Amino acid sequence: MTQQSTPDHQLVWQNCLDFIKDCVSDNTYKMWFAPIKSVSLQGSCLTVALPSQACFEWLEKSAQKVIRTAIRKELGEKARLKYQIPVAKPVDDNPITVTVPSSPVTNVQNPPRMPRNPYMSTGEGNPNPDLLPGLKALSIPSNLVDSLNFDNFVEGKCNQFAYLAGKAIANAAPGSTPYNPFFIYSDTGLGKTHLAHAIGLEIKANFPDKVVLYVSSDLFMQQFLEACRSNNRNDFIYFYQNVDVLIIDDIQFLAEKEKTQEAFFHIFNYLQQRKKQIIITSDKSPADITGFDTRVLYRLKWSLVAELTPPDFETRIAILNKKLENQGIEFPQDVTEYLALRVTANVRELEGAMITILAQSSINHREITIDLAKEMIDKYVRSTAREISIEFIQRTVADYFNIAVDTINTSTRRREVAQPRQICMYFAKKYTKLPLSTIGKSCGNKDHATVLHACRVIADLYETDKKMHADIDEIDKKMKL
Repeated sequence: MTQQSTPDHQLVWQNCLDFIKDCVSDNTYKMWFAPIKSVSLQGSCLTVALPSQACFEWLEKSAQKVIRTAIRKELGEKARLKYQIPVAKPVDDNPITVTVPSSPVTNVQNPPRMPRNPYMSTGEGNPNPDLLPGLKALSIPSNLVDSLNFDNFVEGKCNQFAYLAGKAIANAAPGSTPYNPFFIYSDTGLGKTHLAHAIGLEIKANFPDKVVLYVSSDLFMQQFLEACRSNNRNDFIYFYQNVDVLIIDDIQFLAEKEKTQEAFFHIFNYLQQRKKQIIITSDKSPADITGFDTRVLYRLKWSLVAELTPPDFETRIAILNKKLENQGIEFPQDVTEYLALRVTANVRELEGAMITILAQSSINHREITIDLAKEMIDKYVRSTAREISIEFIQRTVADYFNIAVDTINTSTRRREVAQPRQICMYFAKKYTKLPLSTIGKSCGNKDHATVLHACRVIADLYETDKKMHADIDEIDKKMKL
């Protein structure tokens, strides 16, 4: 075939694009194929200009078959395709390009390197199996914190489902479990970030060849803005598409960030389709998140969703003991129990209270006793606007009526237990933000209707029965001490 005029190479490539457009999704076409421009046609060899090195790598990895079919359809079985790839931009603004054949990769002479990218570092370790042969392997720092591992994570009723799902994800090949994506949500300070790091660390230990990346939503946004400013948006997306396990923390901060959400959408789709593991944390469930594009919300709702709730009394004891053990310190048992009873909001406040006592003991050379704990924690709790927990209510009521706490959680209808149980429900409704169904489950496994009935009974007795009036006032006073 003789060399053709300029309009012909454009027509040939446009015909190829029309064919490709019917074979791939709209997003894939717009992202990777639409920016490609035809340059020349010599014989049966068509040369096209690519917008970036990332585009070249993606085409060679993911689109060789459709491109080969399209070009042969237009130019015959001996058709060839060459790429022109920009590798630098000198002062005079004339782009330097290199021309490489589309395949096989082994014939490329001195293949161009990926442009320096602020989201990655180069090195010899952690080879990425998704990279093209001949390109220098990427060593992507995981950003994981070694101390936030499963050994230091205390399992309890408050986090058991999320913990077991995380363990299953970490011990199977990334992306191979039904738990993908995995969405963890909770109020602040309840361990969702710790759990996300623990899963990532365990995967790295079990599958050292896999690329695991933890990134906060703030850093993700900063990287995206930098990529847009430097006209490297495709490089940014391509980088994240080469991760085997992507952990994004506090995704709620992407609300109202339309362009960043669009980039996340493309990354999410790519990883999901290739069975890469995605782990997301948030302070809200997918059903309660606002400010997100509908497409993104749908994908978040695909996830296995796990909630972390405030730890119960036994779990708070275990958390304190674990943190003390890690520091080689012992507290008297009554001090540990007092802390667990008084500080209930979240794990961070619990740790802060522990550190407050340790500091006071160390600086003022005071023995760690229940008196020191009361002195310090009363101040600490008041300064942190403590919320009364249902466990604290049950212990206070049980102590007042001189019965075992465990009996309140049974289904017995004996009056000496049933009435204290109703009082617990009354105070739990008054002082906690827990739904009635949760209060019922914590008090004899009752339903929300039983809780409402109990609250009405105690409220009526408070108005009509002098002894009940005095009992309620005294219990209320003890809880506020």
